[in-house]
Amino acid sequence: MSMNELSFFSARMRLSDLISANHNLILMFPRLGISLGFGDKSVQEVCEQYHLPVDFFMLICNVYTFAQYSPSADEISQTDMSPLLPYLRASHQYYLQGRLEHIDQHVHLLAASLEEKFGRVLCQFFDDYISEVREHFDKEEAEVFPYLEALQEGGNPVEDPRIYSYDEAHESIKDKLADLTQIIFKYLPANAFSNDAIDLIFDILQTAGDLEKHALIEEKILLPYIELLATHSENVK
Repeated sequence: MSMNELSFFSARMRLSDLISANHNLILMFPRLGISLGFGDKSVQEVCEQYHLPVDFFMLICNVYTFAQYSPSADEISQTDMSPLLPYLRASHQYYLQGRLEHIDQHVHLLAASLEEKFGRVLCQFFDDYISEVREHFDKEEAEVFPYLEALQEGGNPVEDPRIYSYDEAHESIKDKLADLTQIIFKYLPANAFSNDAIDLIFDILQTAGDLEKHALIEEKILLPYIELLATHSENVK
């Protein structure tokens, strides 16, 4: 199924209409360097203003929005992928220094109001979760991203990090964040189920959803793009 059959997004539509269609897309804007205040400008106009390839922006938005959409090899090969690594690196910073740090503060604040044993378990679980996410991101930035940069520069890198299982790592990260909400639902005392706890659960659910989209972007764009470049590199040896 082609992108046009799946999506009504186009570069001619107003960016504000695109956000109305999927308000979660606004979470990506800081990572792409886009600020608010675009008024009635079209997607094309905003991308030109921020020197962002519109084909790349539309590809990201469609993968983020439509779970059934997988870009074809032709679509990926014809897209300007120069912003991909900056976007992914900015996403890592957004999660570790933004969303997860914010949730961590909420977790420890909530834990301080609970029975010591439960509070300790809650904090330890989330600390372990952050460590796992950090390890996954560090592996990407130490192995996968340099490998892609070498391919983009026309090199023939020997080390191939594609053996690293993205599916398993992404599933583990997603499942553990879901487990955290279940721990809160099951074991949080009724008298502790305050607005703070509700805010925490909302933050966890929103972050989990965004992390899932981040994983899809890596699985449906990053890895196929690496595959295309690696195949081309092999063919020209």
